[in-house]
Amino acid sequence: MTEAEQAIGTPEAGKAEEGAAASGDGARPGRGRRIAVLLAVAAFAYLIDLGSKLLVVAKLEHHDAVDVIGTWLQFKVIRNKGAAFGFGEAMTIVFTVIAVGVIVVIARLARKLYSLPWAIALGLLLGGAFGNLTDRVFRAPGGLQGAVVDFIAPRNYAVFNLADSAIVCGGILIVILSFRGLDPDGTVHKD
Repeated sequence: MTEAEQAIGTPEAGKAEEGAAASGDGARPGRGRRIAVLLAVAAFAYLIDLGSKLLVVAKLEHHDAVDVIGTWLQFKVIRNKGAAFGFGEAMTIVFTVIAVGVIVVIARLARKLYSLPWAIALGLLLGGAFGNLTDRVFRAPGGLQGAVVDFIAPRNYAVFNLADSAIVCGGILIVILSFRGLDPDGTVHKD
C-alpha cells in the first residue's frame, strides 16, 4: 500500500491499519509523520500571522490605509476585541476561552490522527487559534482580554488577519473531508 493510499484513507488503508493494531504493534504506521505535518503547518501559519502583525503594527498603525488593489483591498490596522465584523466586543474573554478550547480539542484529536489532509486542516486551525490567542494574551489591555490585530480590509467586508484566514481555510477543508467521509483516523465511511 502506498503512502498516498494511507493519506487519503482508502478502505484498504484502514484494513491494513486495523490489522497492524490487532497484531499487537500498538501504533499504526505513519501517525508520527501526520503529527509532524500538523505541527509544521501550525508553526508556519502561526509564524506568518505573527510576522505580518508585527510588521503592520510597526509600519501601518496610526497611518492612512494602504491601497493594495485600489479601494477594493486595503491594508489598515484595527484592534478588534470581538469576533468578525466587530461582533461581541464585550466578550473578549469568551473568545479567548474558545481559542484555548480549540487547541485542546486539536491536541486530543491528534492522538488518533492518521490522515494527511486532516493533519493539514487541523494544523491550519491550530496555527490560527494560536495566532489570535497570542494577541488576546499579550496585546493591550492584556489579561486574556487583548485586542486582535486585523489589517486585511476588502471593501464592504470585515477586516481580518492571516490567523483568521488559516482558521477559515482549515474549517473549509474539514467540511470537505467530512462530506467525503474521511475521518481523522484515516478511515472512509459512507453515510
